[in-house]
Order: sequence, then structure tokens, then C-alpha cells
Amino acid sequence: MEKSKYPKFTFTWIGGLILFAGFALGSLAVSFFNVFWMLVFKENLQYKDWFLMASNAVVFLSSIAFFDFFVVRLQTKQKLNFNFSPTNFYTYLLIFPMMLGMMFIGEFVTDQIPTTGPFFGKYYDFFTDLMNQLTDNPFVMIVTAVIMAPIFEEIIFRGIIQKGMINNGVKPWKAIVFASIIFGLVHGNPWQFVGAVLLGCVLGLVYYKTKSLLLPMLLHGFNNLCSSILIFYTENESFSEAFKVSEWIILGVGIVLFSLFYYLFMKKYKVHYSEV
Repeated sequence: MEKSKYPKFTFTWIGGLILFAGFALGSLAVSFFNVFWMLVFKENLQYKDWFLMASNAVVFLSSIAFFDFFVVRLQTKQKLNFNFSPTNFYTYLLIFPMMLGMMFIGEFVTDQIPTTGPFFGKYYDFFTDLMNQLTDNPFVMIVTAVIMAPIFEEIIFRGIIQKGMINNGVKPWKAIVFASIIFGLVHGNPWQFVGAVLLGCVLGLVYYKTKSLLLPMLLHGFNNLCSSILIFYTENESFSEAFKVSEWIILGVGIVLFSLFYYLFMKKYKVHYSEV
């Protein structure tokens, strides 16, 4: 039997530690470079837009490279490789409305988390200030959030964690939920956590059924593009504010969209791709 070009690696807690080690080493390398630059050129690169993009790329690539060299190649004798094949147009007509519906639902749920009070208020103010620093330059925000983040994050959370757990015998729905929870936790705040978990489940479901990592990348980029546009045109990154409608209407539309297209995608759309 011909060997698949997509290595069938597994993901365990050891793989998680290796991913984290790659992340830590990448972050350390970025910090050392910045310190060196400050000593030689008397300039702090943390305030440079290009350095923000480069730092993100270095940290993500370091994590992926660590997992490739210390897990995938040792387990399978193959390089880390994923299926990025496009699919038929009908699939896109199903998954994008389903994603939009979950985005509406996620916004409603997130809006129920307090943004005031002794704990949430200070944390929310800190998070808001941090996001404002990242959105000063629209070009940097679009490149980082809409292009880089979907590519790197989908490779790690769907391509490595979710797929590796399924390869290890974990039930697909459990792997999808676990990868989505980790995806939510790394965002570091409760407001993004809820949306990231819900959206991660949709991304994981699409990846599991189509086997193509291109589709969750496109959906992830679509989500982040919508968020970026809302940040520029509304104060609260809110669909209900942008459309001037009640959050309950957004929830209702979200439930209808998600339910309908989830049913069509899962029940009526019988194609289940395989990797070869």
C-alpha cells in the first residue's frame, strides 16, 4: 500500500510541551533581538509595526518547527505536511453562512460577560487598551489578523492538535472541542474566549469533514476580517451596533443561519473527503 504524503502523527501532552517549548524559544529569540537592537541602535522595536508582524511569525514558526522536528519526523519519518486542497463551490455556500451564524451567536453570548466591576472592569480596560495598541495601523492589523493568524493558528490548533488527537484514537467531537478550548484559552481574556471556542468548533468540524486545512483558514480569515471592519466602524466590535438592531435579533438570525446550514452541511452534504 502506497504511503500517504500526509504523515499520521499523534498529539499527546508531550506534543503540547514541545509546542510550548517552541513558542518560548521563539519569544526568547525575539526578545534577545530587540535587546540587541536597543543596545546597538538605541531604538525599541516593540513600537515598530513591522516588528509586531515579524515577531508573530517567528513565534508561530518556531512552535510549528519544534513539533515537526521533535514529534512528526521522529514518529513518522516524514515532514509535517497538510492538505490545502480547495473544494467544490457548493461547499463554500454552506460553510460561510454556517460560520456567520456562529459568529452572531458568539457575539450575543460574549455580550453577557460583564465589562464593569472590581475584576472585570479593570481587566476589560486593560484588554481594550491592548487592542487599541494593535489597531493603530490598519495595514498591520489586516495582515496580522486576517492573513497571518488564520494560517498559523489553523496549522497549530486544527492541523496539529485536533488532527493529532484524532490520529491518537480520541473521538473526533472530543478532539474538536478540546482543540477549540485551548484555542480560546490562548486568547487570554473571557470576551474572546467564548467566541474563539464556538468558532473553533465550526472550524474543527469543517476541517474534520473536508480534510482540507484551506477551508478553516479561509473561514478564520473571514471571521477576523469582519471583526477588523467592526473595530474600525463601531465602538464595541458589534454586529448589532453596526446594523442598528437588537442583540436578540442578531441571536435569532445566528441560530437560524447556523442551524440551517449545519443541517445542510452535515446531513444533506454527504461528501466526506479523505487524505491520500
